Amino acid sequence: MFAILRPALMVFLTLTILTGVLYPLIVTGVSQLIFPTQANGSLMGREGKPIGSELIGQPFDDPEYFWGRLSATPDFPYNSASSSGSNLGPSNPALVEAVKARVEALQKADPGNPSSIPIDLATSSGSGLDPHISPAAALYQAPRVARTRSLSEEQVRRLVGQFTESRQWGFLGEPRVNVLRLNLALDGMQDRGKSSSPPFSPGGIGVK
Repeated sequence: MFAILRPALMVFLTLTILTGVLYPLIVTGVSQLIFPTQANGSLMGREGKPIGSELIGQPFDDPEYFWGRLSATPDFPYNSASSSGSNLGPSNPALVEAVKARVEALQKADPGNPSSIPIDLATSSGSGLDPHISPAAALYQAPRVARTRSLSEEQVRRLVGQFTESRQWGFLGEPRVNVLRLNLALDGMQDRGKSSSPPFSPGGIGVK
């Protein structure tokens, strides 16, 4: 009986060691050596404290910060444990109400802005985790951010330009702006030489 089971047990143990121990150790070691930032979640921080990942959006609603896209993930916005879209059709009243509420919030935060609101600021992404907005969405918010921070609009627009990412490899996707990176740069522009920084919250920075 053992003679029959022995080959199967040896194959089982060998594959367990190779695929369950050695392979994960090699992949983890190589990734930590070559791509340490990406392997650890592409975390971003300030003053030695992690405050988010450049791969996952955060809910900003402070007028001093750029706002990202809406998130329809369950339980709370940008829930990385439950990525999903709203699954609401264009004629669904719930979607219409959500878009109206977002448009009203944007207009209330910047009532003097005559520009049309870019669509990505009023709708959620398919994943609910999108950390990017379009350059148009960032530039739409530039007057509000400049005014609330006592900066010139040109300064803020120039910062948006610096953090606008091109299409991947020149032809994939669209130009985009990482909201967390832009907001951290915005703080850095004003916090140079200062010890103060905006309050942190469980959702990140810029949430009241």
